[in-house]
Amino acid sequence: MSPPSAAQLGTLVAAWVLYGLIHSLLASFMVKGIVARHWRAAARGYRLAFNAIAALLLVPPAWLTFELRGPLLWEWSGAWAWLGNGLALAALAGFAWTTRHYDMGSFSGFAQWRARSHPPPHEEGRLQLSPLHRIVRHPWYFLGLLILWTRDMDAARLTSSLCVTAYLWIGSLLEERKLLALHGAPYARYRAAVAGLVPLPGRFLTREQAEALLAESDTPAPAKAFRNGGGGV
Repeated sequence: MSPPSAAQLGTLVAAWVLYGLIHSLLASFMVKGIVARHWRAAARGYRLAFNAIAALLLVPPAWLTFELRGPLLWEWSGAWAWLGNGLALAALAGFAWTTRHYDMGSFSGFAQWRARSHPPPHEEGRLQLSPLHRIVRHPWYFLGLLILWTRDMDAARLTSSLCVTAYLWIGSLLEERKLLALHGAPYARYRAAVAGLVPLPGRFLTREQAEALLAESDTPAPAKAFRNGGGGV
């Protein structure tokens, strides 16, 4: 089994870059606003279509990653394999557990599809902080990275892991621009207190601190003008 060529790895990187560009564009307030203005009847199905397109766009880079299999660069073995697999299983359990704290109907798009009204493109609902949000701002990104980097690596898988990690970092920055526009000062204070992608010592909120931030977010204040101020990517 020979390693993939530089050209093949370049194609893999290009596939991930194309995925990231299209995914970020479709997630932006700009594109959502265009759809809401010109195809108002279709706006309630936007989230469903967005998720379906995101899943389809993952197929080419994922297929290339496994098609370009080569010699392993490193392999977890012995106690390290047990640790890596244990962390990956814990991350999968974390995904399942955190769904209790998300509005999965809205996340999937089914709630918007069933609704008779057409929500504004910038309306993302109230600020919510699950227990895991108190220790890291992007729990699903962190759990995904945990699974990603506890796997054995060949050149293609390492390339994909680096691309996905870069996109999650960039995506988190873009997402936080929208969250700041929506939630204003309370989210700015939350961002200053809690680590972004990887939990860090001393960067977390207690339950009482999180509840105080949520209470502030629910209270009308000048910062709430951000909600109707547009913005976003």
